[in-house]
Amino acid sequence: LVEYQSLSSLSTARKAHRNGIKKPRPDRYESMKGVDPKFMKNMRFAKKHNKKGQKTANAAAKRIAVAAAP
Repeated sequence: LVEYQSLSSLSTARKAHRNGIKKPRPDRYESMKGVDPKFMKNMRFAKKHNKKGQKTANAAAKRIAVAAAP
């Protein structure tokens, strides 16, 4: 009898497709390792002050909604 070769390219591809070839899942947040520290510091302040502007915008929208309501 002929012995079954489990190392041929055909069987390797077949084995790989048994459970499906999946793409690598992307990370939610990319690593900031090796990024310029000056940029990182600025980004931290930008994020902090973004939230501040969002609060005032929400408050203004609520005031407009209350004034427009009959």
